Amino acid sequence: MGKRLQTVAAMACMKTLLMLFNFVFWLTGIAILAVGIWMVVELYKYMELSTEFSATAPYVLIGTGALIILVGSLACCCTVKGQPVLLYIYGAFLMVIFMLEVSAGVSIYAYRTKLLEGFSKGLNQSLVLYGKDPEKANDFDVMQSTLHCCGNDSYNDWYSTPYKQIPPSCCIEPGCVPSPGNIYEQGCYMKVVEFLNGNIGLVGGSALGVAFFPLVGVLLACCLAKNINKAKYEQMA
Repeated sequence: MGKRLQTVAAMACMKTLLMLFNFVFWLTGIAILAVGIWMVVELYKYMELSTEFSATAPYVLIGTGALIILVGSLACCCTVKGQPVLLYIYGAFLMVIFMLEVSAGVSIYAYRTKLLEGFSKGLNQSLVLYGKDPEKANDFDVMQSTLHCCGNDSYNDWYSTPYKQIPPSCCIEPGCVPSPGNIYEQGCYMKVVEFLNGNIGLVGGSALGVAFFPLVGVLLACCLAKNINKAKYEQMA
């Protein structure tokens, strides 16, 4: 009887810990989903200026976050029902999510390097197309006014383009006459590099840091399933 009580107590403890894990895991899913959406909304206008632009990286995070929310919601049912088979399946799902999150973190870091390599070329192309491609022009204007920069290496780049003048988005004060002294004089390339290194590096690091959290859930789910099987065996004995 003593062993059986110990097993029951261990099961109760494991269930509590697993329910707590499920809640925190569900919250990480919301956080990852939010970061993915933020990348699409905020970083997209900078990333697409690179010749190495790819829209897949943010959507990997969005998909992973949505999957975590779904699995985390279903996991509560598995924990409450206490079915060993369901718990082992849940553990397997957590392993898949662990691999997805590691892949997402590594790919974001790799993508950051590739993205930055294509920025100088991409910005020069956008300078040439300014005034001809409204979408590129809008992205460039948003970048210059937001990051307080002008041109690729400096504002002088604009004089070598078909546009032949400095656009109003380089103005320090809205409505100014774009000319040296009234404009941002630093080029946008280094500004974009600093911005993306700070933001995408943080996203990639967070994804890798969170990636190992599901392994805790795998351990808890397997331990709970093992204790449930043990309790059933002791009850039959």
